[in-house]
This record gives sequence, structure tokens and C-alpha cells, in this order.
Amino acid sequence: MNLDHIADDKPVLIAGPTASGKSALALAIAEQQGGVIINADASQVYACWRVVTARPSAEEESRAPHALYGHQPYDAIYSAGHWLREVTPLLTGGERPIIVGGTGLYFLTLTEGMAEIPATPPEVRAEGDALSLADLSAQLDAATAARIDMQNRARVQRAWEVLRTTGRPLAEWQDDTPPPPLPLAACTPLVLEADRDWLESRIRRRFAKMLAEGALEEARAMQDRYDPALPSCKAIGVPELMAYLAGDLSLEAAEEQASIATRQYAKRQRTWFRARMKVWQKIAPDAITSP
Repeated sequence: MNLDHIADDKPVLIAGPTASGKSALALAIAEQQGGVIINADASQVYACWRVVTARPSAEEESRAPHALYGHQPYDAIYSAGHWLREVTPLLTGGERPIIVGGTGLYFLTLTEGMAEIPATPPEVRAEGDALSLADLSAQLDAATAARIDMQNRARVQRAWEVLRTTGRPLAEWQDDTPPPPLPLAACTPLVLEADRDWLESRIRRRFAKMLAEGALEEARAMQDRYDPALPSCKAIGVPELMAYLAGDLSLEAAEEQASIATRQYAKRQRTWFRARMKVWQKIAPDAITSP
């Protein structure tokens, strides 16, 4: 892989939709130019899921330093704020950071900063949990609604919780955001732009590969602790495999539903990246990794 266009003296950011080859690119950069690969994927922080979330394998982790992968217990509540606090010290840790993942909000907080919003009290979160997406959405201000994915319940509820807890809209908190830990001008920001048909083909093959590599066994090991309300248990593939283990779906139906959910998620990611990463360097994934 020719990486001459990537400076070896700057941090590298690699964003892109699921299954687009981000991890392969990060590993190639680390092996050829050096650096520590840092996770920026919300599902890959949990220790219970390696195969299901397509975390780097143990063999891949042995080829280059990796950080913030699988370091949280299954029942941890982990937000973009938690991630930003953990990743910031790694930016000056001596090794060039190569930050890779599909959670756009993580990259946004890193390169644009994050407001210091007070924590949500448990009773407010419980109140929000009891409301429908429509009820939550109806209470948001127009400025906040224009900035978030209004179809993403977690994002909408978070904005509602901020307003309910502080009395100030999320948009106002964001406008008071401190300087970012890593401005775009100080790094090489790359975003993989995947053709829809190319990506969908990879998604279908990837879930079958996950099953062959032990995804079902991974789910079975977590069956007695499975809680669909936990962020870790919302990783794509987990609800479908748990439904199979409970006898509610055939394995074929579970695989199909997981593939559909992954394609829908990839579509949302592509839309988000096109809207929020317009100045990032675009890379065609089929030019760096075999389909």
C-alpha cells in the first residue's frame, strides 16, 4: 500500500462507514510509518465484543500498539465525553496517534471541542427513558434540532436531558465550547467514501465471516447478562443473535436482519460524514483494501 500522500509527522484521523476498511488502513499506516492505533468506535470499547463489533484481532493488535479497544465492562455507560477525556492524554504520549473509527461524534468532539455540560441526574435519565422519540423531539429548540440526527433516539434524548437538567439548550452549550484538543489543521484527516453497492456486498460477507469466527459463541457467553437497554448490547448483530439464541429467529433470519441493520447504519454514517466532514481528504476504500 502506497502511503506517500500521508505525512508521517502528523496525527492521522480515519473515519468511514462500517466495513469500509478503516482498520486495515490504520494498521498499514502504523506498520509502515509507526504510531499507536486509537479506537474511535463506540461499540468497540466494550470488552465483551470483539468479533461482533469487528474489533482488531489479537494477531492484528500484536502488529502495532492499540489503545481504547475493549477496555470497558459490558455494563459501563460510555459517552463521547468519556472518550474525549481518555483520548486527550494519548495525543501527547510520544507515539504518533492514528485515530480510527466510525463514530462521527467522537471525531467532532476531538477536532471541534466539547462543551463542559453537567452530568445528567439518574432521575432525569429515567424520565427521558419513559418518553417516546416524538415526545422528546417536540421539546427541543429549533437550533439544537438542526444540529443533531433527529432519527437517532440516543442523540435526541441526550439533547433533551441537557435541556431538562440545565435549562439551557444543547446548541447554546455547544456555542460555548472550549478549543479542541486536536484541530484539523494539526493532523491528516481522512474519510473513506464507499460506493453503496461495494459496501453492501462487503457487509453481507462480513457478517457471515463473523459467524464463522465465533460471533455466536460470543453472544452465547453474554446471554445471561444481556440487557437490551445497555449501550453495549445495542451493537449491531447482538440483538439479532440473542433473538436466535432465545428461539425467536432462525439463524438465517438473524443474519439477514443484522445485515439490513448494518446497511442502514452505514447509510446514516455516509450521510453524516458527507455533511460534517466536507474538508476531510476523501479516499476510495476499494483503492486501499480488497473487496
